[in-house]
Amino acid sequence: MSHAARLIEDLGLEASDTEFFRSAEFLAAEGVTHTLAIGEAVRLPVIVREIEGEARVDATSPYGYPGASGGRSEPLDPATVDWSGAGLVSVFVRDRIGEGGSFSGGTVRNKVQIADGAGGIRKRLREQIRRNERQGWEIRFATGPEDAARLAAFKTAYDETMARTGAAERYLYPHEYFETLLKGEGSWLLSAEREGVGLAGAFAVLSDGYLHYYLGGTADEALGESPMKNLFAAMIELGGELGVPVNLGGGLSPGDSLEDFKRGFATGEQPFRTYELVCDPAAYEELTAGSDPVGSDPGFFPAYRS
Repeated sequence: MSHAARLIEDLGLEASDTEFFRSAEFLAAEGVTHTLAIGEAVRLPVIVREIEGEARVDATSPYGYPGASGGRSEPLDPATVDWSGAGLVSVFVRDRIGEGGSFSGGTVRNKVQIADGAGGIRKRLREQIRRNERQGWEIRFATGPEDAARLAAFKTAYDETMARTGAAERYLYPHEYFETLLKGEGSWLLSAEREGVGLAGAFAVLSDGYLHYYLGGTADEALGESPMKNLFAAMIELGGELGVPVNLGGGLSPGDSLEDFKRGFATGEQPFRTYELVCDPAAYEELTAGSDPVGSDPGFFPAYRS
């Protein structure tokens, strides 16, 4: 059975879909341009992009774990989709965490660490969290986008973190991005403060049965005390109040020190999958053949953008 794909020029997701990663606020913040409709049920938010020097376009999911909306009893097989009506060369899809994947197959890009209650926090980390508390560290919640001081402090800590890690431009968000995130339901900004000054922060967002650690950062001057430990503990406590496990994310690469740090809070893990969908094989082959392979990432998709 074939399922026809088409682009809808709006954020035309189901009005009942209140999950953060498919909410109007998040899609607006990410600059989502279209909905990719597949058959009668599947709706996928995408950012349609021009391919430089070509009269062609492709698409990518927004950041995070958006997946698709629309109930299905089993994942959709991309091979059963008629992509010709979408007008796309390719689509890169970031899926949800946990059960009910958007498509069959896919690539496991990473393992994310899941904390289901505080029982998974290592003893050493619990001691360091209590030490920080004795030294005056407190966790406070921003009251919304109007909480200008906490948003500004978070932006500073986040920017300093991105500078330290040499992050790509894609992750250098303007202040308005964070304001938009806080406008929707299911979004919290946790601020780690000492003497009333925010020196670290983290966004926690509720979507698809998990509270997700979305974005975070620590100011340079607070690195030695690692208040992110306290933020993670507070996030796990919030997840308990909401009755959901917490997705702490993974590392920058599988098995690195960041992943090991997050594993110190976790009780399990889940795979994070992406789907690399070629909608126009002839155009994809032509574009890839004309790309420069020197220094390219063999796992990058689409290859012509590597």
